[in-house]
Amino acid sequence: MQYTAKYQSPVGEILLAADEIGLTGLWFEGEKFYADSLDPEHEEKELPVFEAVRKWLDIYFSGKEPDFMPPVHMIGSPFRLSVWELLRQIPYGETVTYGELAKMVAEKRGLSRMSAQAVGGAVGHNEISIIVPCHRVVGSDGSLTGYAGGVDKKERLLTLEGVDMKKLFVPTKGTAL
Repeated sequence: MQYTAKYQSPVGEILLAADEIGLTGLWFEGEKFYADSLDPEHEEKELPVFEAVRKWLDIYFSGKEPDFMPPVHMIGSPFRLSVWELLRQIPYGETVTYGELAKMVAEKRGLSRMSAQAVGGAVGHNEISIIVPCHRVVGSDGSLTGYAGGVDKKERLLTLEGVDMKKLFVPTKGTAL
């Protein structure tokens, strides 16, 4: 069974979902894949995990790096889980490119190469935004592309973390806006 709660962030309302193990979803209102993995039968209910997530988000949105990780329960294919695990290793205030992430996935899986587009698909379907920091992945040319929560939110999150935005830009056209 999944349970839900809401969080009011400086960048919009966030829906939280969890099961008995941990957080299963964190979505911005209106994002591209909003609540995709949420069970049709779920219940709005306060759980200790939501208290921990709210504390983590409060610290994060105050401009500081949280010093703990709330319990998460990521659900997906082995490939997606491997990509999401690498996302969790991207340091606060830093970015990697989709290509760099693809190289890390290939290395972890013992392959000579991995498609950046395949990795991008897994990044885009990350169900636990912000805490599993998919917003820290950028295009090889510095474009802030491919964030299901919206490129405007990606830009605000990276700015909040103190990322040097001079080398990054919002694309004016493209399929991943």
